[in-house]
Amino acid sequence: LVFSSNDPRIDIMDNYDLCADPEWLTWLERKIATTRDVEEKMALSDLSDMIVDVKKRVELSREAEERAASEATDAEKNRIANAEADMEEGRALSGTDLLKRAAKLDTAGVDAMVKEQAQDAVKQTFYETDLTPEIRKSYEDMCSKVLPPYKAGDTPASVVFNNYEQFDAQFIKVLNERAMNGDADSQSILDALSVEQQTRVNVATMNIKEVLSKGEPMRMEGAIVKLAKEGKIDEPFLLLLEANADQARAAGAIGPAELMTKLRQRAITEKDKQSTTKEIKLLRQLLREPNSNEREKLLEEAFTPKEALIVPGTTANAQKAIDGEAPEDEKPMPEVPPPDFINCCKAVMLNFGNLNIDEERGDLAVQIKIIASEAEVVATRIYGKGMSVREQQDRAWKEQTTSIFDLETLEIEAERRGETAPWANANGGDELLPGFGMDGKMSVGGN
Repeated sequence: LVFSSNDPRIDIMDNYDLCADPEWLTWLERKIATTRDVEEKMALSDLSDMIVDVKKRVELSREAEERAASEATDAEKNRIANAEADMEEGRALSGTDLLKRAAKLDTAGVDAMVKEQAQDAVKQTFYETDLTPEIRKSYEDMCSKVLPPYKAGDTPASVVFNNYEQFDAQFIKVLNERAMNGDADSQSILDALSVEQQTRVNVATMNIKEVLSKGEPMRMEGAIVKLAKEGKIDEPFLLLLEANADQARAAGAIGPAELMTKLRQRAITEKDKQSTTKEIKLLRQLLREPNSNEREKLLEEAFTPKEALIVPGTTANAQKAIDGEAPEDEKPMPEVPPPDFINCCKAVMLNFGNLNIDEERGDLAVQIKIIASEAEVVATRIYGKGMSVREQQDRAWKEQTTSIFDLETLEIEAERRGETAPWANANGGDELLPGFGMDGKMSVGGN
């Protein structure tokens, strides 16, 4: 788990029953407490924290599902009870009353449709929806992190500055609820957050003014590239560009609106280039693209193997070039291997799947599932259907088995290079592996 090439949380989820086993967790805690290797202690402590975090997410998810099922059951019971009460009431009605009730039923369907349309018109936004018990529990650790008591020298302002990226909209709703219930510490954090947001908006405003001062569009884009390399393309910067574009468009200034839109797209592109991995960069592009056909084009471009223009200058490749052979790294490779992209999707869903980033398209988990399905279709079209576990085992066995013809080829190639294959050394026939006799049996003990 510690040395996995994947996000460890993915491996934890794939082996959840083993990782959540109480006996193993007890062993892990004891190992952390007793190890004298500092690096090992840090690595295992991080792993333990991740397992605890994943366990909490799984438990909260189960609680949410159980609560939703319970609410659905209660709603069905209430519906049946109301229907039975109406039936009892109907039995006691006279003929005239039954006709009146029938007349009301004729218009009930229309009234229900009108009521439903009215409810859709006043559909609650994300900020108007109520917090569930599971959401409150999921932010308990974050509340403990940003609320007092603080370490020496920490203040609400410094805590907000150091953890600014973790203040998502849901967490702000949690803090607002606590503040409305009289929690002064939560209100202090919200006040500090407001000041920090205003500070970042002011910085973004100055950066945009600097970009626009360049005069020519090409020079403006060059200034954005410079800001991106300096790490100054942040959320306030992008939001201000979008707001300026909307204002210009509303005022009828089409030219300035198009310029602002173009600068914003360039800023997003440059920010993507600063992503830690190509998988994250691709996923961000796909999340911004609402058109499924365009997403398919992006996936095809990323998954299609391409010839490398420059082969890495390793010693092995240099020797192969001298010998007139093709370098090993010349094999066409995709910019983003499909398995790596799917693992990236899993990691993002696990860490941020509850975020509602689009009122129309749903939360992040829904969007990533759609993208992952599209990626599977594109990958299958390019590479064919994936192998089963048995097929992979058969292939591994075949590739790890060397025939005598392969050995002969290697021997001829060694002779051409002026070398001698170990098994073809005429003077090395008596050289044996340490511990083995002339009969090929292992020698144990003394002479």
